[in-house]
Amino acid sequence: MSQQDRFDAFSALHVPGNPMVLFNIWDVGSARAVTKAGARALATGSYSVAEANGFTDGETVPLDLVMANAARIVSSVDIPVSIDFEMGYGDTPEEAAASLNRLADAGIVGVNIEDGVPGGGLRSLDEQVARLKALAGVQVPSWINARTDVFLQNAPETHSDHLAEALERGAAYAEVGAKSFFVPGLVDLGLIAQVSESSALPVNVMAGPKSPPIAEFAAAGVGRVSFGGYPWRQAMKNLADSAAEVIGSA
Repeated sequence: MSQQDRFDAFSALHVPGNPMVLFNIWDVGSARAVTKAGARALATGSYSVAEANGFTDGETVPLDLVMANAARIVSSVDIPVSIDFEMGYGDTPEEAAASLNRLADAGIVGVNIEDGVPGGGLRSLDEQVARLKALAGVQVPSWINARTDVFLQNAPETHSDHLAEALERGAAYAEVGAKSFFVPGLVDLGLIAQVSESSALPVNVMAGPKSPPIAEFAAAGVGRVSFGGYPWRQAMKNLADSAAEVIGSA
């Protein structure tokens, strides 16, 4: 399957009301396991990749390692792979686009790009728009999942107050070439439905162990559901529990 074929297949999976489910992976082993479980596409989670390699989340993993890990994952499966690219690995829009060009050589079909900045806060709308525009200009087909941290950085009880800002960002991101709109932290199904109805892009939400069933996200018009660092944390808990049981019985 060519990279264009993978991109086309990945694009077709973003259907509002019938969301693609991405149970986030971090290495070849997890990629193969999730593929065997029936996944139609894969996506890494930056938290999981960082922790699995002895780093912390927040773009501390060296770009060369991110690229090598992506290449190994892509070569190990026959379904599309998207990479959590955090803030874009570049101080300027041009540097971020250059990093994406390098990453695209690994055969990935998309990236997740966030508008949060280290230490908290959001990149200004103009700055993030310029960054996304540069990334969308990369010639290799790449599905840009534009993430806003508006909801992550504010308490759930105030999310309705930040809806307008999130929608403004989503509309601006769509205008410069983003393909989907990621709203992690937003958990209220009513607000999720409002975002889905108002967004020009398929909406991506983050799920976890206490989230509603996928069917309820589908009913709210969501086009993509991902799980962030939850799969890695659960896998490590299972490992620790199993080890403790064996060691404790020795």
